[in-house]
Amino acid sequence: MAKRGKRYREASALIESAAAENGGALSLELAASLIKQTSKAKFDESIDIDVRLGVDPRHADQMVRGSVALPHGTGKSVRVLVLTNEGKQAEARDAGADLVGLDDFVDKIQNDGFTEFDVMIASPDVMPKIGRLGRVLGPRGLMPNPKSGTVTNDIAEAVEAVKAGRIDFRVDKAGILHTAIGKASFSEEQIRENAEAFLREIMRLRPSSAKGTYVRSVTISTTMGPPLPIERSAAISAVR
Repeated sequence: MAKRGKRYREASALIESAAAENGGALSLELAASLIKQTSKAKFDESIDIDVRLGVDPRHADQMVRGSVALPHGTGKSVRVLVLTNEGKQAEARDAGADLVGLDDFVDKIQNDGFTEFDVMIASPDVMPKIGRLGRVLGPRGLMPNPKSGTVTNDIAEAVEAVKAGRIDFRVDKAGILHTAIGKASFSEEQIRENAEAFLREIMRLRPSSAKGTYVRSVTISTTMGPPLPIERSAAISAVR
């Protein structure tokens, strides 16, 4: 096991002490405060949230996937590629899309493995052309999907939403959701409100076929820091 640095060990000790005083886990409010105290890197670290769900993603009716607009955004610049016919390309550029086109980008992705973008948005009429890109885009989570709002006729609204802080998420094969919800430079209130918005959407998306405990654990962490365990019932009650 790799030896942890002094800053990491000090942060872990602070988190463990706070958790012990609160029955082993933390409230969202306390976690937001601690993550500010323990973020000591020389760059603006991302704040990640991991939610372990009681679902089996191997069954289609238990797949948890969607998108949510974080009230304070993610704190990072998102590079958006829009694939649509010429009639909507000007609309996409005016809305702030970084890359706009169709056949040229389809060829570039298929032949060169081009994936220098964070989100792809497409209009429904061009999906037959994009379908064959699944082998390249699917494993990277870049394939547009109607459920996440990235296949739509309202191109401008979709681009603006992504640029404003909408994130897409999908449970992995282990039943875990992992995504960034902000930056260490955010205020405690911004971190808490972004976490609550994400958790609220997760609760809304609970599959009817999921039995037993739905949210099994919630953890937040910074890029370089130790994880902070969130008290499960407190996290759930905070978003209801």
